[in-house]
Amino acid sequence: MITAADIGPISRPEARTLAEAETARMVAVLADLSPDEWARPTDCPDWDVRAMAGHVLGMTEGFTGLWRMASMFRAGGKLAGDRPLIDGVTAHQVAANAHLSTGELVTRMAAAGPRQARWRTERPILRRMPMKDASTDGTVETWTMGYVFEVILTRDTWMHRVDVARATGRELDLTPAHDGRIVADVVAEWARRHGRPFTLELTGPAGGTYTSRTDGAALTCDAIEFCRALAGRAPGTGLLAQRVPF
Repeated sequence: MITAADIGPISRPEARTLAEAETARMVAVLADLSPDEWARPTDCPDWDVRAMAGHVLGMTEGFTGLWRMASMFRAGGKLAGDRPLIDGVTAHQVAANAHLSTGELVTRMAAAGPRQARWRTERPILRRMPMKDASTDGTVETWTMGYVFEVILTRDTWMHRVDVARATGRELDLTPAHDGRIVADVVAEWARRHGRPFTLELTGPAGGTYTSRTDGAALTCDAIEFCRALAGRAPGTGLLAQRVPF
């Protein structure tokens, strides 16, 4: 049993390894899809698999250089209007990559993955900059770019890999060292956000048993479904209603 408070934050070298591996896993999933699977609807209502992949490619390439990142946010800001900035950014990414063939999309994502993982973990000054994030419930949080670079971008691709697997009926490639580490980091943040005692048993290759104190709620669920609930993709009650950014 792991005490949630003892789960260390993801270090920059670790973040690079996780980021590169996660993009490679997404590439492997997309490269194996049949034409009809690219058109399947996903848990993101506005996106089919093809649009979701366009977003992931945009996020991958968009964080390979300062000019690229600035251009992406500038274009996203124009599209966002009164909506949160991230809505405009993702809409820009999908539209900008809509002309690509699926083969081109996969090839470019594979090429950009290692560059993105390297670039976003080698920005010691930029990572201290603040940014605002507005969630769907209207809550606004201030994040550091380091949190975005080292945590959120990998979580985002990881959750979209889950989305693609669900949309196409594919089995997820899950390992304790990779997926289990991402899930453990989510558990640690979830525990900090709600601050209540719990014992949590997550099943599956990405799972584990976690606690803050044993006098709290006892929860058992699949590790992937736990993350889907925290991301708002599945219903969650009690402590599972506590949202965590992905």
